[in-house]
Amino acid sequence: MRRLAIAMEGFGRALDLAARGCAALQHQPRRRSELARLAAIVLVAGVLAAGCGAPFGVHRSSPEAIHRSLTSNVISTGDLSSFSQIMLHRRNLKEAFKDDPEATLRRLHEELQRDGLSDEEIFCLAELSFYHAMKEGGQPHFLAAALYAYAYVFPESSESAPPAFDPRQRIAMDLYNRALTDAFETADHESVQIAAGTFSLPFGTIDIAFDPQQLIWGNRQLTTFYPAAELEVVGFENRYRQPGIGAPLAAATQPLDPDAPYDFVGHRIRLPVTLVLRLPEPRRQIREDRLHADLSLHPETEGESIDIGGQEVPLEQEPTASLALTLTVTRPWAQNFSVFLGKTGLLQEQPTFGGREPHVRGRIPVVFVHGTASNFSVWANMLNDLESDSVIRENFQFLFFRYDSGQPILYSGMQLREAMKSAEKAFRADGEDPCLDRMVVIGHSQGGLLVKLTAIESGDKFWRNLSDQPFDEMKLSDEMRATLRDTMFVEPLPFVDRVIFIATPHRGSYLAGPGIVRRLAQRLISLPVGLARLSTDLLAVESIRRSSSMERIPTSIDNMWPGHPFIKTIEKIPVDSRIKAHSIIGVTGDGPIEEGGDGVVKYASAHIDGVESELVVPYEHSMQAKPEVVAEVQRILHRHLELNACLNQTDRTPDQEEKFDPLIGGDASE
Repeated sequence: MRRLAIAMEGFGRALDLAARGCAALQHQPRRRSELARLAAIVLVAGVLAAGCGAPFGVHRSSPEAIHRSLTSNVISTGDLSSFSQIMLHRRNLKEAFKDDPEATLRRLHEELQRDGLSDEEIFCLAELSFYHAMKEGGQPHFLAAALYAYAYVFPESSESAPPAFDPRQRIAMDLYNRALTDAFETADHESVQIAAGTFSLPFGTIDIAFDPQQLIWGNRQLTTFYPAAELEVVGFENRYRQPGIGAPLAAATQPLDPDAPYDFVGHRIRLPVTLVLRLPEPRRQIREDRLHADLSLHPETEGESIDIGGQEVPLEQEPTASLALTLTVTRPWAQNFSVFLGKTGLLQEQPTFGGREPHVRGRIPVVFVHGTASNFSVWANMLNDLESDSVIRENFQFLFFRYDSGQPILYSGMQLREAMKSAEKAFRADGEDPCLDRMVVIGHSQGGLLVKLTAIESGDKFWRNLSDQPFDEMKLSDEMRATLRDTMFVEPLPFVDRVIFIATPHRGSYLAGPGIVRRLAQRLISLPVGLARLSTDLLAVESIRRSSSMERIPTSIDNMWPGHPFIKTIEKIPVDSRIKAHSIIGVTGDGPIEEGGDGVVKYASAHIDGVESELVVPYEHSMQAKPEVVAEVQRILHRHLELNACLNQTDRTPDQEEKFDPLIGGDASE
C-alpha cells in the first residue's frame, strides 16, 4: 500500500508539472525540444491514468453502518439486497433492470422456464418482483413475488431448500408475507380483501381457491381484515410478534345470529389471524402459464403453526397489534370519568363482562376487575405480557369485568358475582369442564374489594350495618328483597379457586378520608336508574332509616372511607379457607414498609393476613404494567396450573400434556 501511495503521489506531481508547463507555453515561445518533452510527460501521465484505474482500499466505519449495508433488502430499506445486486451485476442486467424492469423480469422468468436459474436466483427474482411492484408493478408483481419466495423456501425436494443459516430464507419469508398482504390490499390500503378467483400474473394467471367457511369463527363471522404488520403500536411496553409464514391480519367479527345468546366476546374485538397462500409443487408451477393455489385463514386461537409439505411451519402472528387495534376502536378510556359519575348508559356500548375469544374447553378462566374511574384497558400491558407466555396462553382464558365504579361497592360486587355465574353456566352448556372450577380473579384497587366479595362468607354482617331487624322479618317488595339478599348476603363462588389483590384498600383509602372528598363525590355521582329507585324505596323503610342513619345510598368513595361501616366490616371477614389469596402492594420512598404506601393506599390497609404470598413493589398505585407485578402474576398462574391440571388425561393431546408441565415453582410460603 505504501508503494502505491508513493506512485500515486509521483503521478500527481507529473500531472501538475505538465499543466504548469502548458500554461507557460501560452505566454512565451519555446523550442521544439521543450514542447516535445512536455507533450511526452502529458502522454505518459495519460497512459498511467488509464492503466492504473481507481485505487483499492478500505476505510474504517461503524459496525452498525457496515451491518446495515450487508443486511439491507427491499423490505428493510427499500433497496435491493446485495444478493440481488450481485446477480444483476454478474448477468450485466443492472442498467437493463433500471431502464426497463418489466422486460428484465420477463427475460429472467423465461430463463427460469428453461431451468436456467439457480435456487439462489429464484430468491432474487422474488425480491426484484417485489421491488418493481412497489414502484409501479402493482398486484400482479406482488403475487409473483409471493410465489417466487414460496417456491424458494418450500421446494418440492428438501435438498433444494435454503440452508438453515442462509439469511435469504428469512428475507424470502418476509417477502412472501408482505407481498401477500399487498396483493390483496384494497385500493384505499385500509384492509385486505379475501376471496377466491382468477388473478393476473406477469407471466400468466393463477386460480386461487378459498373456502368461505373459514370465515366462521365460533358463532361469529370474520369480516374486515386489517394488515397488522402495517400498524404502529402506541402505549404498549412490548410489541410481541411471532415470526413465521403468512400475512398477519386483525379481523373484525360480527355475530352470525344477532338474536343468539351472548357469547362473552367483546363486540369490537380485533382477532389476530394469518392469511396463507399454499402453492402445491411450487418449483414446477412457477414455470407454467396457469397456476393453482389455495388461500387459508388461521385464527390465533386455533393454533400457531401449519403443515407445509410435511414440515411444521410457524405462522406469522401480530397479537400486540391486534390488541392495540381493539383498544383503538373501543376507546374505553374516553368514558372513565363519565361512567364513574354514573352515566351507565355508556356501558351499553360494550358488554360489562367478556373477553377476546369464545370459551375454550380445558382453559382456566382468569377474570380481571379494574379500579375506580378506570376501565379494562389498564390490564392491556399485563395481558399482552402474559399471553406472550405459551404455557399461560394455552391453558388460561382471560375475561374482563366493567362496571360503574361510583356506585356502592356491595352493589358492584353483586353485579360481578352475577356476571361470573352467568358466564360459568353458559360455558358449562358446552359440556362439563373441570377447569371452570379453578377460576382466578384479579382485582386492582376498588376492584380488589369486588374480588374479595367473590371469596367470602358474610352472613348477615353487612345487613346489620343497615338494620337491626332480622332480614326475614322485613316487610319488603319481592324485587327489593331479592336485590338486597343478593347484595348484602355474600357467599363465596364455588368455582373461584384463587384471588389476587393488587393495591387493594382492605381497610380503606386515606384519600377517601377527608369529608370534602366524599361530599364532592356525593354531589357529582349519579346512581343508575334502578339503583336510585331502590335507594328511594330503601330509605322509606323506617327500621333502615332509624338503624343506619343513612340519608342516601353511599358511593364507592364513601365505602372506602376508613371509618365507613362497609370497609370496617369487610376488613374483618377473611377470605374463605378453600380459596388461595395473594397480595401485591406498592410502597414508595425509603422509609419503613409498614409506614409507607403507594400514594393512594397505605401498606397497612393493603396488607392482610392469611395470604399465600405478599409481594411489595416500589411503585405508585397504578402498577399493573410494571415488570415485577406482571412477573408475580405470571408466577402465580404457573403455580396455579401446577396444582390444578384440570384437563383429563384422555382429553389432552401430546402437545398439551407437555405444556401442562410447570415452568415456575412456588416459593417457600406456598
